[in-house]
Amino acid sequence: MKFTDGYWLMRDGVEAVYAKETADARLESDRLVLHAATRHVHSRGQTLNSPLITVECWSPAEGVIGVRTTHHAGAAEHGPDFTLHTDPGHHATTHRDGTVLELTTGPLAVRVDTSEPWRLDFTAEGRPLTSAGDRGTGYATTADGTHHMVTQLDLGVGELVYGLGERFTPFTRNGQSVEIWQADGGTASEQAYKNVPFHLTNRGYGVFVNHPGQVSYEIGSEAVGRVQFSVADQSVEYFVIHGPTPKEVLDRYTALTGRPALPPAWSFGLWLSTSFTTAYDESTVTRFVTGMAERDIPLGVFHFDCFWMRAYQWCDFTWDPEVFPDPEGMLRRLKERGLRICVWINPYIAQKSPLFEEARRLGHLVRRPDGGVWQWDMWQAGMALVDFTSPDARDWYAGKLRGLLGQGVDCFKTDFGERIPTDVVWHDGSDPQRMHNHYTHLYNRTVFEVLTQERGADEAVLFARSATAGGQQYPVHWGGDCESSFGAMAESLRGGLSLGLSGFGFWSHDIGGFEGTPSPEVFKRWVQFGLLSSHSRLHGSGSYRVPWDYDEEAVAVTRDFARLKNRLMPYLYRAARQAAEQGTPVMRAMLLEFPDDPACHTLDRQYMLGEDLLVAPVFSADGEVEYYVPAGTWTHLLTGERIEGPGWRRERYGFDSLPLLARPGAVIPFGARSDLAAYDWAADVTLHVHAPAPDDTERRVVVAGGEGQPVTFRVRRNAQTLTVDSDARGPWNVLLVGGEGEPLTAGVRREAAGGPSGTLLRVPGGTPTLTVRTQG
Repeated sequence: MKFTDGYWLMRDGVEAVYAKETADARLESDRLVLHAATRHVHSRGQTLNSPLITVECWSPAEGVIGVRTTHHAGAAEHGPDFTLHTDPGHHATTHRDGTVLELTTGPLAVRVDTSEPWRLDFTAEGRPLTSAGDRGTGYATTADGTHHMVTQLDLGVGELVYGLGERFTPFTRNGQSVEIWQADGGTASEQAYKNVPFHLTNRGYGVFVNHPGQVSYEIGSEAVGRVQFSVADQSVEYFVIHGPTPKEVLDRYTALTGRPALPPAWSFGLWLSTSFTTAYDESTVTRFVTGMAERDIPLGVFHFDCFWMRAYQWCDFTWDPEVFPDPEGMLRRLKERGLRICVWINPYIAQKSPLFEEARRLGHLVRRPDGGVWQWDMWQAGMALVDFTSPDARDWYAGKLRGLLGQGVDCFKTDFGERIPTDVVWHDGSDPQRMHNHYTHLYNRTVFEVLTQERGADEAVLFARSATAGGQQYPVHWGGDCESSFGAMAESLRGGLSLGLSGFGFWSHDIGGFEGTPSPEVFKRWVQFGLLSSHSRLHGSGSYRVPWDYDEEAVAVTRDFARLKNRLMPYLYRAARQAAEQGTPVMRAMLLEFPDDPACHTLDRQYMLGEDLLVAPVFSADGEVEYYVPAGTWTHLLTGERIEGPGWRRERYGFDSLPLLARPGAVIPFGARSDLAAYDWAADVTLHVHAPAPDDTERRVVVAGGEGQPVTFRVRRNAQTLTVDSDARGPWNVLLVGGEGEPLTAGVRREAAGGPSGTLLRVPGGTPTLTVRTQG
């Protein structure tokens, strides 16, 4: 929201008040409490008839400083609030040096000079990060009387802003106005399904606004050198989070708001859907599953979209008896093929659903102020919302899901949750404005907890559309409704990278696009991109996404990249563990891995898949792609071609390939199986060892997860030799990609490599050390 009219004036009806100087300061052992006068005070009389703004600074964890700015402290607090995970053992330090007060936590500090005009300076190891100076702390009232707390933080020259959820507008947020307000707006608008009031910059810090309701951002769009955020409230709380690297910022942010859960290994396999409004029954499903098997396309999950239930009755959690007369038998037959089952749900109860009257009678539906149930006809006729603020309503909804799990369902696509009304009364008295964004969090948490209770923590996974801060704890999330075009494919990637920079570790999208039917060219390129994402689902709206509906080459592309992804599972699951343990997303914007390369700061048409694979999807029918390669010797994963960076490249690819490069010095573990995602990844694993980076003398690779025991490899190199230490009990292999090597360890067989050129060394089980004389 903009309040000013240019540099000097305010907009019509706006009155703004800003902190001008420190009227009083109290230094406590672990916090600063400041009272800011809103005009310069030269006499006692000027203390009258004038507001004070209270500013508190403290630290909930090392490297994080909280700031709470309050005008009137007596405002009612109705919730909801974000759940924050603070460190009870952490204590910041405070220091006074004359008129200068400082609070320090690790390398991060906030400083205020009480003798100078109002200014909060945030520094890291003495280096300026940002400041709230003139007009940086205050409030504004608009013509309708609404009171807004306003904060402005300085942006440095060349400082770029990222994040704020899954946004499909330009990747860097500079120059944009952003409303943190859940909306069902597709991927082609400024609206977003996943709104997160957290941004980070390329200057080593991030900022999280601890407000679950609407937060309005002006990012260099009102004051061009500042990030402004405002909330319609009497106070605003925000946290400045130090890195210094973007990865470390995400580590601290997700430690505060919740780590992503680790999805089960099987969820990384290929998902196939019925699509949305298409006609389907068990024979359709069987034809699809059989067709994938006959074409050797490995399939992991089958998804039933909305019409598994009867029309006009979403949700009643009951299979349409005319279309699926034997759901238990059907699910059993699908599971006998090795498939997991996902079904679509939403948090709404249509009036025609038999559950509507039950939920109304029990008080489980959101009500209007007059006591009647809130209803409308958009989406489902007469639909109402389940009130997830009520423990009884949550248990009731969870009970319906348990029935489906008992039938053989494994997971749920938790759709919708964005268009939440504000003219309602919640069971727990929550503020409707704050609940609008937060509703989806309660919805997804309820479903995720059911899966955790019934299947176990290591088996729980969603396919969720909407989210807010903290929602990363309940993966996976997908990008929502996009068109079937190259432009929509690019905007989807842009949104996914933005979400990854907002603390979400796992992300997917509708392969081929949702609205419309993709051309064969779009479908094949989207298949490549989709199967080089953390999670991969074929799904559409009015048309199927089985590859043979496009052409035979589409079948080959789907088969080859699905099999490649399954072989990459030892590598991908290592990246998944990093997401769960440190908050680093599986699909990473280039600046996460290369924060010191300015060329990487704006890249949004390529990404790193894990820490060692660069992916540049092709967004053109003719196969032309332009991408940037950071410094060093990179190796194409599929061909073994070596590419020198830094620099831009423009190339043309057939549908069997795309830019997929291994980082200098990368050691990529390939599993032995390509027919499924969950297997013993360490059994007969092959380490693809690529050209070393300068001073890259040692790599540690842990193959953990799947159905086997963890195995650790330590790869050491010097000018003449390569040494690999391992605790593997079974056989394993080393591929020297693009190089020659002579094994010096007894029992090791040397073979010509298939695929990428090089030397393949087969190591017998129980061999603790492999030594190789290398060249090339």
